[in-house]
Amino acid sequence: MSPMAQNFMILMAEDDPADAHLLKLALSESCIAADLQHVVDGREALEYLRRQGPRFAQASRPDLILIDLNMPRMDGREFLAIVKNDADLRDIPVVVLSTSQVERDVLAAYRLGAAGYIAKSPDVDVFFNDIRRLSNYWASQVSWPVCR
Repeated sequence: MSPMAQNFMILMAEDDPADAHLLKLALSESCIAADLQHVVDGREALEYLRRQGPRFAQASRPDLILIDLNMPRMDGREFLAIVKNDADLRDIPVVVLSTSQVERDVLAAYRLGAAGYIAKSPDVDVFFNDIRRLSNYWASQVSWPVCR
């Protein structure tokens, strides 16, 4: 069962304000009405998922997590390792968005349980198309369990 578009929730962990803004624009132009929550690193993403602290006490469980690979405090690799080993969180798909196209980074992300890996294109049009396809796939094409 696919979720209703207005109920689709994405958690984005991105430390670069320009990349975060670009991703927000790309998602808004993707014609998918997603609720987007933004945190700045893997540690904040874990606090969000675990509803730690007053800022995240009412946090909604995301349908999809988009995470940058290279961030301060806790990077995408550390985040993936923790989330995919947590019985309460491991079923949330995590897609890595990174400027790195290095094969060892891609392989490491998949070995840690990433559901996808997208290299951020420096070409804005290509990046927007990648995000449009990504959001379309996760919001409308993926079958979800009835009980989430």
